Amino acid sequence: QAQLVESGGGLVQPGGSLTLSCTTSGFTFSNYAIGWFRQAPGKEREGFSCIDPRDPNTYYTDSVKGRFTISRNNAEDTAYLQMNNLKPEDTAVYFCAADFGRCYTDNYYRSSLYPFWGQGTRVTVSS
Repeated sequence: QAQLVESGGGLVQPGGSLTLSCTTSGFTFSNYAIGWFRQAPGKEREGFSCIDPRDPNTYYTDSVKGRFTISRNNAEDTAYLQMNNLKPEDTAVYFCAADFGRCYTDNYYRSSLYPFWGQGTRVTVSS
């Protein structure tokens, strides 16, 4: 059974940084694209980044481009999200998700494309 567990969330001041981890088990991690999503209070879930299974292709939406970096370690079955220059509008519950194969170049942000999900970790950006 596929399992994904996010960790690393917390409270951070505006302009600060956090690194989230997505630790996985129950599937062949190196065959799956990993996406990151977030859901702010009262808003729909938003997909914003994806990384291909084995090559370094990464994708970002404009809302996080230049501030967030997605990466993965296939030897450790873990994906990461480095978040810099955090803003109050980044406050949300952050989720990682897995989908077999590569990221959909034009649709990687669509949550319906990912069958496996973690439970989320909360990030609060506030002074």
